[in-house]
Amino acid sequence: MEHFLARRGFLGAAVALGAAALTGPLTTGTAQAAAPAGRWPTALALATGFQPEGIAIGHSPYAYLGSLRNGAVYRASLATGEGRIVHQGLGDGHSTVGLKIDRAERRLFLSGGWSREIRVVDARSGALLRHFTGLGAATTMVNDVVLTPGAAWFTDSFQPQLYRLPLDRTGAPGDEVTTVPLRGDWTQGTDFTANGIERTPDGRALLVVNCAHDGGSLMRVDPGTGVARTVDLGDLRIPDGDGLLLLGRELYIVQQYTNQIDVVRLDATGSRGTAIARITDPQRFRVPTTAAAWGDRIYLPNARFRLDPDPTAVPYDVVSVPRV
Repeated sequence: MEHFLARRGFLGAAVALGAAALTGPLTTGTAQAAAPAGRWPTALALATGFQPEGIAIGHSPYAYLGSLRNGAVYRASLATGEGRIVHQGLGDGHSTVGLKIDRAERRLFLSGGWSREIRVVDARSGALLRHFTGLGAATTMVNDVVLTPGAAWFTDSFQPQLYRLPLDRTGAPGDEVTTVPLRGDWTQGTDFTANGIERTPDGRALLVVNCAHDGGSLMRVDPGTGVARTVDLGDLRIPDGDGLLLLGRELYIVQQYTNQIDVVRLDATGSRGTAIARITDPQRFRVPTTAAAWGDRIYLPNARFRLDPDPTAVPYDVVSVPRV
């Protein structure tokens, strides 16, 4: 997203090489692999001007997409591609950037971007359940979110801190959002810094993209102290790192500016990772931002940052690629 709306960097489209995802070990270069045949669509059409950014998929085959334009949430069937708006949003200036759905598929947790908000929405009715405002500082941008058993955690792209919303045993949110300052190895850039967030494989810490540290790094954050340590990814740098998706020990890092996903195999603690694959699709990737999984497919919304003179006048889509 750009400063007036968005999160992360931006890139134009690449030259087409075919509709299938391209996957391959990084040690041997990026190779082409055909998507498996199936009846479900590998692309989901969104409305003109919807401007998606975040995606969430629960235990059921439905994707939830948030709109940067007005904060609306769209629910799409992965089986048919059809869908509807389930939450109307709060209008212009109240974006939905990152979003996650809880295990019970009852609540959606929404990051409000520049509005400095966190919103909790009923996933079925779309009703606004909780609304937290005035977070951080004037330059705060509440960006991405991850759910843990005891809390929802949110990144701030312009302040060196995370936001913690406590959850009870039923997953219901508490009454107050607390701020956890980031320290240790954390480097706060002069501009956009923190982005995607996930849990470590052992569940004891958080993983956060830092676009400013050492050419783009992944940081392991102690949720109790805010101490961040750089995750050893070898030679891999993630200056355009956006959404994170952890499947077992495999971490999918969406690099929207370069239209690719880097796949890293982590150790249990999330302190070290080895790059094992890179996924690209020059024909269909149009600045993908975040990722969610269903079965053997990874689904990514195309945000199309900086590709269109008027982003409110173009159609958007979600594309899927095979899981590594």
